Amino acid sequence: MDTRFNRPTPSDREVDWNKNKVLLSKTDKNGTILYANEDFIDVSGYDEFELVGQPHNIVRHPDMPKVIFKFLWDSIKSSENIHVIIKNMAKTGRYYWVVTDFKIIADADGDIVGYFGTRKSVPEPLITKFIEPLYKKLLQIEEASGLIASEEYLVGFLEERKKTYMEYIDHLIATGKDDKNKISKGLFSGLFDKTPPKK
Repeated sequence: MDTRFNRPTPSDREVDWNKNKVLLSKTDKNGTILYANEDFIDVSGYDEFELVGQPHNIVRHPDMPKVIFKFLWDSIKSSENIHVIIKNMAKTGRYYWVVTDFKIIADADGDIVGYFGTRKSVPEPLITKFIEPLYKKLLQIEEASGLIASEEYLVGFLEERKKTYMEYIDHLIATGKDDKNKISKGLFSGLFDKTPPKK
């Protein structure tokens, strides 16, 4: 990041923003911001000139596990559009949660030249109940054992739910539920729920 802008100190307060707004940005293939709409600028707290030409991680929050960005870039490099839930940090240090849909911009030869990001707010209960605990766990694993261990945990977490990351996010947003308990109950009901046979 350009040394003119110091990274803010994270605050435990949320940005006060209109959650009906859609935050848009366009980057080159390296993630450098080429364009941000007015709503993105307002919520980020930066001036337009402070954002354009900067890496997109200018708004990255330290609470975000690196493995989520690895999933994101792996999908993008495979030419797949993807959406992820991300905690961002404004210039003030305050946070804001968004579900971001990344669309690939390709040239006439099909080579990736950039990305278009569309961000919407995420219902608060989904964050506090499901996403925050998962991301905290991934971050703890990364700090203790590294990125590969964190990725293995996330893969196992998703396998248990029989979903990809994107399917899991879509399911949470559509239903407000994590079906892990339902799956586990089905698996173990035959083992533990029976009344012992009479002698």
